[in-house]
Formats: sequence, C-alpha cells, structure tokens
Amino acid sequence: MSTLWTPDGDIQVGDDPIGTSTPNQSDDGTPNGTLKDPLSEANSIDLDDLSPEERGRAEKAISELAKTREKLLEIPAETVVANHAMGLYELAALHLAHQPPNFSEAKVAIDALGALLDGMAGRLGMPEPTLREGLEQIRIAFVKLKQASNERTSKEQASTSKERTSGSESAE
Repeated sequence: MSTLWTPDGDIQVGDDPIGTSTPNQSDDGTPNGTLKDPLSEANSIDLDDLSPEERGRAEKAISELAKTREKLLEIPAETVVANHAMGLYELAALHLAHQPPNFSEAKVAIDALGALLDGMAGRLGMPEPTLREGLEQIRIAFVKLKQASNERTSKEQASTSKERTSGSESAE
C-alpha cells in the first residue's frame, strides 16, 4: 500500500499500480475521473472490527485523505511536479552538506532532477527557470566539492607515501 504525505503525517492510499485500469474504468468498475470511496476499497480495514475509538480515528483519517485528494486535484500538476523537483534539489544539497559529502547519493538526486527538467522542458511554468538555475548551481557545488575531496585525498596519499619513503630510508 502506498502513502500520501500530509502535514499531519503519511496516510495510506490504495495499492493499485498506475496504468493498470482501462481507459474509461478503474479496476473496481468506477468511472475514471472520480475518486473511490476509501471505505469501500477491498484492502481497507473492516471498520466493524474496530473499537468505537479506533473506528472514529479511522473514519477521520479516511475523511482527511479524501479531502487531501480533492485538494490535490485542484493544484496544477506543474506545481506538484515543480515541488517534487525542489525536493530532489534539497535531497542533493543534503547529501553534499553531509560530512563527508555522500557524492554517490547526491549524484542520483542531481541526475534525477536533470532528467525531470529535461523531460518536462517548457511544461513546468513559472518555476522552471528557477529550477534550471538551481540544477546548474547544485551541479557546480557538486563539482567543486568533488574536486576539493579529490585534492584532499591526493595530498593524504602523497603524505602517506612520503612518510613511507622517509621511514624506509631511515631504516637503512
């Protein structure tokens, strides 16, 4: 089962894979373009088996999920995608800020952001130029940090090699 992030925490949502329903109907027969009633999903908890307190909490969570889904439908997709792109930027920045930087993880986030922006070129609206500038800046930061790390590693190796050489000369 998947989850949907909300300010109040993650909420579980249906587990139907995307793209498995027919063009005019979802797997459960409801017309596409309508939201399923979360209470009727096959994998949902049987509310009759819950205590009154648990049932109240479950019904509240289901109601909040339905409201969140409806609100999400009101937001332009380009806004949601741009928000996710910013998340990739932030993820890359976190990995680069970590000591020592985690270059392999940062690279995944940076490459994902680049792929997303390239694939969505011209379709992300007003945030797109800012996202592209952010991508450029995070790439520059990556290169600079990687160069500094490589220089440190080279100096450490040279120092270690020099110590071994001077150590072997003094042993003679």
